[in-house]
Amino acid sequence: MKINVTKDQVLEALQQVQNVVSTRTTLPILSNVLLRASGETLELTTTDLDVGIQRRVSAKVVKPGATSLPARRLFSIVRELPDGEIEIEVDEKNIASISCGSSFFKIVGLPAEEFPPLPKLEGGKSYKLTQTSLRDLIRKTAYAISNDETRYVLNGIYMGFKAEKLTMVATDGRRLALVEQDLEFPKASEAEAILPSKAVTELNHLLGDKGEVQITLTENQMAFVLHVAAQATGAETQGKKEEKETTKRGSEAPNVLLVSKLIEGTYPNYRQVIPSESKERVTLDREGLLTALRRAALLCTDKSNSVRMQFGKNNLSIIAKSPDVGEAKESMAINYKGKEIAVAFNPEYLMDPLRNLENDEIYMELTDELSPGVIKINAPFLYVLMPMRMT
Repeated sequence: MKINVTKDQVLEALQQVQNVVSTRTTLPILSNVLLRASGETLELTTTDLDVGIQRRVSAKVVKPGATSLPARRLFSIVRELPDGEIEIEVDEKNIASISCGSSFFKIVGLPAEEFPPLPKLEGGKSYKLTQTSLRDLIRKTAYAISNDETRYVLNGIYMGFKAEKLTMVATDGRRLALVEQDLEFPKASEAEAILPSKAVTELNHLLGDKGEVQITLTENQMAFVLHVAAQATGAETQGKKEEKETTKRGSEAPNVLLVSKLIEGTYPNYRQVIPSESKERVTLDREGLLTALRRAALLCTDKSNSVRMQFGKNNLSIIAKSPDVGEAKESMAINYKGKEIAVAFNPEYLMDPLRNLENDEIYMELTDELSPGVIKINAPFLYVLMPMRMT
């Protein structure tokens, strides 16, 4: 195999695929990235047998072929090379010679035949939505994924394709985030799945501001096909017209594939933890509330990790007390004329949705100090948060 490829393109591609590579694997091949060159394309693939990513970049293929090289070492080498064109040549013993400018490296690889192939998802159910929509849905829910491995069905995002809606839910048992998006698909394609948190994280890194993402779902796998535009840098000084043409052609053809195993099991009935009604509904300034919570949380400790929210006439007091540290109090003017309510929450859990929403206003629905609080916006989103016992 012998190819010529620009540093920026291959560096960006390695950056995207190397995150999947496990640092603690008993199979050496899983530490490698599969390089396959043919036509005018270099294909880079990594997998940990649960999640796999494949990225294509344009290259001048002098001699087609395939090999696998240590992913993180290759990334480190390419990152330090001077800007410009890189030549990669691989011999029959899978030893790769990498040259760029005055730099030259040799690294030992493994045969491409040893690399586990990504699963083919044929005959699966298919859905299509914009990359920005999917990224927004992930942003509004992913922070609530549980990292408790004993409750493995909660270690991912629930995705329900039903009644021409995509519903995404994440919960760790103490809070729950839910968001919905209208989506056209035939009734025969109704399905549900739990996408693991590692796949969610990698997908979030890949999603861009333009273009669509094609989702394919089978019984135990999910695939996402999308186009990632190459990021031009100041170092690229040649072939601007060709680059524009390539970008134009590339925007029509997907160049990234992410495939993931699904979490087996039944997701809990999340609807039953959503309060059917509340006694008070308060409109709050999102940014103002986030700032006040962030300041009050400075006085929280591991032993006293809660903030008390006191709703009075046109005023909200946010209080954090820790016997060993001290006390913080923030006051906010609000439009509230209901009965006085005091309820305590974990400040980090309360700030998570505020950080990931963009709305200027949020609505908080409350019943009493022992009932869950609910955050809503003027969109199909809600966040349920269990209260903490006040001392």
